[in-house]
Amino acid sequence: MLDDRSKLLLKALVERYIADGQPVGSRTLSKASGLELSPATIRNVMSDLEDLGLIVSPHTSAGRIPTARGYRLFVDTMLTVRSEQLAAHSLAPDQPQKVISNAANLLSSLSQFVGVVIAPRRTSVFHHIEFLRLSERRVLVIIVSPEGDVQNRVIFTELDYSQAQLVEAANFLNSHYVGMDIEMVRQRLQGEMDSLRSEIGTLMQAAVTVSSDAISETRDEVIISGERNLLSVSDFSSDMGHLRRAFELFEQKAQLMRLMDITGQAEGVRIFIGGESQVVPFEDLSIVSSPYEVDGKVVGTLGVIGPTRMAYDRMIQIVDITSKLVSNALSHHK
Repeated sequence: MLDDRSKLLLKALVERYIADGQPVGSRTLSKASGLELSPATIRNVMSDLEDLGLIVSPHTSAGRIPTARGYRLFVDTMLTVRSEQLAAHSLAPDQPQKVISNAANLLSSLSQFVGVVIAPRRTSVFHHIEFLRLSERRVLVIIVSPEGDVQNRVIFTELDYSQAQLVEAANFLNSHYVGMDIEMVRQRLQGEMDSLRSEIGTLMQAAVTVSSDAISETRDEVIISGERNLLSVSDFSSDMGHLRRAFELFEQKAQLMRLMDITGQAEGVRIFIGGESQVVPFEDLSIVSSPYEVDGKVVGTLGVIGPTRMAYDRMIQIVDITSKLVSNALSHHK
Protein backbone atom coordinates (compact mmCIF):
# COMPACT_ATOMS: atom_id res chain seq x y z
CA MET A 1 0.00 0.00 0.00
CA LEU A 2 1.16 3.51 -0.76
CA ASP A 3 1.38 6.09 1.99
CA ASP A 4 -0.31 9.47 1.54
CA ARG A 5 2.90 11.17 0.44
CA SER A 6 3.55 8.59 -2.28
CA LYS A 7 -0.05 8.84 -3.50
CA LEU A 8 0.15 12.62 -3.69
CA LEU A 9 3.40 12.52 -5.64
CA LEU A 10 2.07 9.87 -8.03
CA LYS A 11 -1.10 11.91 -8.60
CA ALA A 12 0.94 15.03 -9.29
CA LEU A 13 3.24 13.14 -11.66
CA VAL A 14 0.36 11.65 -13.67
CA GLU A 15 -1.46 14.98 -13.92
CA ARG A 16 1.71 16.81 -14.97
CA TYR A 17 2.55 14.19 -17.58
CA ILE A 18 -1.00 14.25 -18.99
CA ALA A 19 -0.81 18.04 -19.26
CA ASP A 20 2.72 18.36 -20.71
CA GLY A 21 3.56 15.02 -22.29
CA GLN A 22 7.11 15.25 -20.95
CA PRO A 23 8.87 13.02 -18.39
CA VAL A 24 8.52 14.57 -14.94
CA GLY A 25 11.65 15.25 -12.93
CA SER A 26 11.99 15.61 -9.16
CA ARG A 27 12.19 19.41 -9.24
CA THR A 28 9.03 19.72 -11.36
CA LEU A 29 7.29 17.19 -9.15
CA SER A 30 8.22 19.14 -6.01
CA LYS A 31 6.53 22.27 -7.40
CA ALA A 32 3.51 20.39 -8.80
CA SER A 33 2.81 18.49 -5.58
CA GLY A 34 3.12 21.49 -3.27
CA LEU A 35 5.06 19.38 -0.78
CA GLU A 36 8.08 20.83 0.91
CA LEU A 37 10.35 17.88 0.31
CA SER A 38 14.01 17.74 -0.60
CA PRO A 39 14.92 16.58 -4.10
CA ALA A 40 16.60 13.54 -2.53
CA THR A 41 13.40 12.55 -0.72
CA ILE A 42 11.36 12.91 -3.91
CA ARG A 43 13.90 10.83 -5.83
CA ASN A 44 13.61 8.10 -3.18
CA VAL A 45 9.82 8.07 -3.45
CA MET A 46 10.03 7.96 -7.24
CA SER A 47 12.42 5.06 -6.99
CA ASP A 48 9.92 3.21 -4.79
CA LEU A 49 7.09 3.96 -7.26
CA GLU A 50 9.27 2.65 -10.07
CA ASP A 51 9.99 -0.56 -8.13
CA LEU A 52 6.22 -1.03 -7.79
CA GLY A 53 5.80 -0.72 -11.57
CA LEU A 54 3.75 2.47 -11.33
CA ILE A 55 6.20 4.75 -13.17
CA VAL A 56 9.11 4.21 -15.47
CA SER A 57 12.08 6.17 -16.75
CA PRO A 58 12.02 6.37 -20.56
CA HIS A 59 15.38 5.99 -22.28
CA THR A 60 18.07 8.07 -20.56
CA SER A 61 15.72 10.75 -19.23
CA ALA A 62 16.03 11.73 -15.58
CA GLY A 63 12.25 12.15 -15.44
CA ARG A 64 9.53 9.52 -15.06
CA ILE A 65 6.26 8.75 -16.84
CA PRO A 66 3.28 6.65 -15.67
CA THR A 67 2.90 3.01 -16.65
CA ALA A 68 -0.47 1.42 -17.43
CA ARG A 69 -0.51 0.21 -13.82
CA GLY A 70 0.18 3.75 -12.63
CA TYR A 71 -2.64 5.14 -14.76
CA ARG A 72 -4.98 2.46 -13.40
CA LEU A 73 -4.20 3.37 -9.77
CA PHE A 74 -4.66 7.05 -10.62
CA VAL A 75 -8.00 6.46 -12.35
CA ASP A 76 -9.35 4.15 -9.66
CA THR A 77 -8.31 6.04 -6.51
CA MET A 78 -7.16 9.58 -7.30
CA LEU A 79 -9.25 10.89 -10.16
CA THR A 80 -11.66 13.71 -9.42
CA VAL A 81 -14.15 14.71 -12.12
CA ARG A 82 -14.81 18.42 -12.29
CA SER A 83 -18.11 19.79 -13.55
CA GLU A 84 -17.83 21.36 -17.00
CA GLN A 85 -20.35 23.01 -19.28
CA LEU A 86 -20.98 20.14 -21.67
CA ALA A 87 -24.74 20.05 -21.19
CA ALA A 88 -25.17 22.78 -23.82
CA HIS A 89 -24.69 20.14 -26.51
CA SER A 90 -27.67 18.20 -27.76
CA LEU A 91 -28.75 15.44 -30.13
CA ALA A 92 -32.18 15.94 -31.66
CA PRO A 93 -34.52 12.93 -31.92
CA ASP A 94 -34.11 11.64 -35.46
CA GLN A 95 -33.63 8.44 -37.44
CA PRO A 96 -31.48 6.12 -35.29
CA GLN A 97 -28.71 6.01 -37.91
CA LYS A 98 -28.43 9.79 -37.93
CA VAL A 99 -28.44 10.01 -34.12
CA ILE A 100 -25.62 7.45 -33.96
CA SER A 101 -23.58 9.26 -36.63
CA ASN A 102 -24.06 12.61 -34.90
CA ALA A 103 -23.05 11.05 -31.57
CA ALA A 104 -19.78 9.72 -33.01
CA ASN A 105 -19.02 13.18 -34.42
CA LEU A 106 -19.84 14.81 -31.07
CA LEU A 107 -17.56 12.43 -29.17
CA SER A 108 -14.75 13.12 -31.60
CA SER A 109 -15.11 16.90 -31.65
CA LEU A 110 -15.33 17.22 -27.87
CA SER A 111 -12.50 14.82 -27.09
CA GLN A 112 -10.27 15.61 -30.09
CA PHE A 113 -9.67 11.86 -30.27
CA VAL A 114 -11.69 9.07 -31.90
CA GLY A 115 -15.42 8.71 -31.27
CA VAL A 116 -16.87 5.21 -31.64
CA VAL A 117 -20.50 4.13 -31.41
CA ILE A 118 -21.91 0.63 -31.77
CA ALA A 119 -25.31 1.04 -33.40
CA PRO A 120 -28.34 -0.37 -31.54
CA ARG A 121 -28.35 -4.14 -31.54
CA ARG A 122 -30.99 -5.44 -33.88
CA THR A 123 -33.35 -8.06 -32.61
CA SER A 124 -33.01 -11.60 -33.98
CA VAL A 125 -36.79 -11.84 -34.18
CA PHE A 126 -38.76 -11.79 -37.41
CA HIS A 127 -42.06 -9.96 -37.79
CA HIS A 128 -43.12 -11.39 -41.14
CA ILE A 129 -41.79 -13.77 -43.78
CA GLU A 130 -42.78 -14.43 -47.39
CA PHE A 131 -41.64 -16.85 -50.10
CA LEU A 132 -41.68 -16.06 -53.81
CA ARG A 133 -40.95 -18.64 -56.49
CA LEU A 134 -38.34 -17.22 -58.88
CA SER A 135 -37.77 -20.26 -61.06
CA GLU A 136 -37.35 -23.99 -60.71
CA ARG A 137 -35.80 -24.68 -57.26
CA ARG A 138 -35.01 -20.99 -56.69
CA VAL A 139 -37.02 -19.21 -53.98
CA LEU A 140 -36.81 -15.61 -52.77
CA VAL A 141 -37.15 -15.32 -48.98
CA ILE A 142 -38.37 -11.91 -47.76
CA ILE A 143 -37.78 -11.30 -44.04
CA VAL A 144 -39.23 -8.28 -42.24
CA SER A 145 -37.88 -7.40 -38.78
CA PRO A 146 -39.95 -5.76 -36.00
CA GLU A 147 -38.08 -2.52 -36.79
CA GLY A 148 -39.33 -2.67 -40.38
CA ASP A 149 -36.01 -3.65 -41.93
CA VAL A 150 -36.45 -5.87 -44.98
CA GLN A 151 -33.90 -8.50 -45.97
CA ASN A 152 -34.10 -10.53 -49.18
CA ARG A 153 -32.30 -13.84 -49.67
CA VAL A 154 -32.39 -16.38 -52.49
CA ILE A 155 -32.31 -20.06 -51.53
CA PHE A 156 -31.79 -23.04 -53.79
CA THR A 157 -34.07 -25.95 -52.90
CA GLU A 158 -33.84 -29.65 -53.64
CA LEU A 159 -37.50 -29.73 -54.68
CA ASP A 160 -39.42 -27.49 -57.06
CA TYR A 161 -42.10 -25.88 -54.85
CA SER A 162 -45.28 -24.43 -56.27
CA GLN A 163 -46.31 -20.93 -55.21
CA ALA A 164 -49.21 -22.48 -53.28
CA GLN A 165 -46.78 -24.57 -51.23
CA LEU A 166 -44.66 -21.50 -50.57
CA VAL A 167 -47.69 -19.56 -49.34
CA GLU A 168 -48.64 -22.49 -47.09
CA ALA A 169 -45.16 -22.56 -45.54
CA ALA A 170 -45.08 -18.78 -45.04
CA ASN A 171 -48.54 -18.77 -43.45
CA PHE A 172 -47.49 -21.51 -41.03
CA LEU A 173 -44.36 -19.59 -39.94
CA ASN A 174 -46.22 -16.29 -39.62
CA SER A 175 -49.05 -17.76 -37.58
CA HIS A 176 -46.92 -19.90 -35.23
CA TYR A 177 -43.55 -18.21 -34.83
CA VAL A 178 -43.84 -14.44 -35.27
CA GLY A 179 -42.13 -12.66 -32.38
CA MET A 180 -39.87 -15.59 -31.51
CA ASP A 181 -36.09 -15.54 -31.57
CA ILE A 182 -34.76 -17.10 -34.78
CA GLU A 183 -32.76 -19.73 -32.89
CA MET A 184 -35.87 -20.71 -30.93
CA VAL A 185 -37.79 -21.06 -34.18
CA ARG A 186 -35.03 -23.29 -35.53
CA GLN A 187 -35.22 -25.55 -32.47
CA ARG A 188 -39.03 -25.68 -32.48
CA LEU A 189 -39.10 -26.58 -36.16
CA GLN A 190 -36.60 -29.36 -35.60
CA GLY A 191 -38.92 -30.86 -33.01
CA GLU A 192 -42.01 -30.49 -35.20
CA MET A 193 -40.54 -31.93 -38.40
CA ASP A 194 -42.43 -35.22 -37.88
CA SER A 195 -45.81 -33.47 -37.83
CA LEU A 196 -45.02 -31.35 -40.90
CA ARG A 197 -44.96 -32.61 -44.44
CA SER A 198 -41.27 -33.30 -45.00
CA GLU A 199 -40.93 -31.10 -48.08
CA ILE A 200 -42.56 -28.10 -46.35
CA GLY A 201 -40.53 -28.66 -43.19
CA THR A 202 -37.29 -28.73 -45.18
CA LEU A 203 -38.22 -25.47 -46.90
CA MET A 204 -38.95 -23.77 -43.59
CA GLN A 205 -35.68 -24.99 -42.07
CA ALA A 206 -33.76 -23.51 -45.00
CA ALA A 207 -35.70 -20.25 -44.70
CA VAL A 208 -34.93 -19.95 -40.99
CA THR A 209 -31.23 -20.51 -41.68
CA VAL A 210 -31.02 -17.70 -44.24
CA SER A 211 -33.16 -15.49 -41.99
CA SER A 212 -30.68 -15.96 -39.17
CA ASP A 213 -27.78 -15.15 -41.50
CA ALA A 214 -29.53 -12.08 -42.88
CA ILE A 215 -30.30 -10.67 -39.44
CA SER A 216 -26.82 -11.35 -38.06
CA GLU A 217 -25.18 -9.58 -41.01
CA THR A 218 -26.89 -6.31 -40.04
CA ARG A 219 -26.98 -6.90 -36.31
CA ASP A 220 -24.25 -4.49 -35.28
CA GLU A 221 -22.60 -1.59 -37.01
CA VAL A 222 -19.62 0.44 -35.89
CA ILE A 223 -19.61 4.18 -36.53
CA ILE A 224 -16.16 5.76 -36.22
CA SER A 225 -15.36 9.47 -36.32
CA GLY A 226 -12.14 11.42 -35.94
CA GLU A 227 -9.42 8.87 -36.76
CA ARG A 228 -7.38 11.68 -38.26
CA ASN A 229 -7.30 13.40 -34.87
CA LEU A 230 -4.61 10.93 -33.85
CA LEU A 231 -2.28 12.43 -36.46
CA SER A 232 -1.97 15.52 -34.26
CA VAL A 233 -1.39 13.55 -31.04
CA SER A 234 2.35 13.61 -30.31
CA ASP A 235 2.22 10.15 -28.71
CA PHE A 236 1.26 8.74 -32.12
CA SER A 237 2.73 11.17 -34.63
CA SER A 238 6.21 10.57 -33.23
CA ASP A 239 5.92 6.80 -33.67
CA MET A 240 4.52 5.52 -36.95
CA GLY A 241 4.31 2.02 -35.51
CA HIS A 242 1.86 3.21 -32.84
CA LEU A 243 -0.16 5.10 -35.43
CA ARG A 244 -0.27 2.17 -37.81
CA ARG A 245 -1.51 -0.22 -35.10
CA ALA A 246 -4.25 2.23 -34.13
CA PHE A 247 -5.49 2.61 -37.70
CA GLU A 248 -5.39 -1.15 -38.20
CA LEU A 249 -7.72 -1.50 -35.22
CA PHE A 250 -10.19 0.96 -36.75
CA GLU A 251 -10.11 -0.93 -40.05
CA GLN A 252 -10.80 -4.26 -38.35
CA LYS A 253 -14.34 -3.42 -37.31
CA ALA A 254 -15.10 -6.93 -36.08
CA GLN A 255 -12.28 -6.67 -33.53
CA LEU A 256 -13.37 -3.16 -32.59
CA MET A 257 -16.94 -4.38 -32.07
CA ARG A 258 -15.75 -7.15 -29.75
CA LEU A 259 -13.63 -4.63 -27.89
CA MET A 260 -16.51 -2.17 -27.42
CA ASP A 261 -18.87 -5.00 -26.52
CA ILE A 262 -16.55 -6.03 -23.67
CA THR A 263 -16.23 -2.45 -22.44
CA GLY A 264 -20.00 -2.02 -22.50
CA GLN A 265 -20.78 -5.01 -20.28
CA ALA A 266 -21.13 -2.86 -17.18
CA GLU A 267 -23.19 0.04 -15.95
CA GLY A 268 -21.89 3.58 -16.24
CA VAL A 269 -18.62 4.86 -17.60
CA ARG A 270 -15.72 2.39 -17.71
CA ILE A 271 -12.05 3.05 -18.42
CA PHE A 272 -9.80 0.47 -20.07
CA ILE A 273 -6.10 1.26 -20.24
CA GLY A 274 -3.92 -0.33 -22.90
CA GLY A 275 -1.43 -2.94 -21.86
CA GLU A 276 -3.08 -3.84 -18.55
CA SER A 277 -5.09 -6.75 -19.95
CA GLN A 278 -6.21 -8.43 -23.15
CA VAL A 279 -9.21 -6.09 -23.35
CA VAL A 280 -7.27 -3.27 -25.01
CA PRO A 281 -4.68 -4.82 -27.33
CA PHE A 282 -2.25 -1.91 -27.57
CA GLU A 283 -0.26 -0.36 -24.73
CA ASP A 284 -0.59 3.12 -26.19
CA LEU A 285 -4.41 3.14 -26.40
CA SER A 286 -7.09 3.69 -23.77
CA ILE A 287 -10.87 3.49 -24.06
CA VAL A 288 -13.45 5.42 -22.06
CA SER A 289 -16.85 3.87 -22.78
CA SER A 290 -20.43 3.67 -21.61
CA PRO A 291 -23.53 1.74 -22.66
CA TYR A 292 -26.58 3.68 -23.83
CA GLU A 293 -30.25 2.83 -23.58
CA VAL A 294 -33.54 3.06 -25.42
CA ASP A 295 -36.57 3.20 -23.15
CA GLY A 296 -34.51 1.90 -20.24
CA LYS A 297 -32.96 -1.06 -22.08
CA VAL A 298 -29.25 -1.15 -22.98
CA VAL A 299 -28.96 -1.42 -26.78
CA GLY A 300 -25.41 -0.34 -27.61
CA THR A 301 -22.09 1.12 -26.51
CA LEU A 302 -20.21 4.32 -27.26
CA GLY A 303 -16.89 5.76 -26.23
CA VAL A 304 -13.68 7.61 -26.91
CA ILE A 305 -10.47 5.92 -28.02
CA GLY A 306 -7.26 7.86 -27.56
CA PRO A 307 -3.75 7.72 -26.12
CA THR A 308 -3.15 6.50 -22.58
CA ARG A 309 -2.03 10.08 -21.90
CA MET A 310 -5.49 11.61 -21.95
CA ALA A 311 -7.42 13.85 -19.57
CA TYR A 312 -9.51 11.05 -18.10
CA ASP A 313 -11.67 13.37 -16.00
CA ARG A 314 -12.83 15.26 -19.10
CA MET A 315 -13.25 12.06 -21.17
CA ILE A 316 -15.52 10.63 -18.47
CA GLN A 317 -17.74 13.69 -18.69
CA ILE A 318 -17.81 13.65 -22.49
CA VAL A 319 -18.74 9.97 -22.69
CA ASP A 320 -21.28 10.17 -19.87
CA ILE A 321 -23.17 13.16 -21.29
CA THR A 322 -23.11 11.76 -24.85
CA SER A 323 -24.51 8.45 -23.59
CA LYS A 324 -27.39 10.31 -21.94
CA LEU A 325 -27.98 12.44 -25.07
CA VAL A 326 -28.12 9.35 -27.31
CA SER A 327 -30.43 7.52 -24.90
CA ASN A 328 -32.77 10.50 -24.79
CA ALA A 329 -32.76 11.09 -28.57
CA LEU A 330 -33.44 7.44 -29.45
CA SER A 331 -36.09 7.00 -26.75
CA HIS A 332 -38.01 10.05 -27.98
CA HIS A 333 -37.69 9.25 -31.70
CA LYS A 334 -41.07 8.49 -33.20
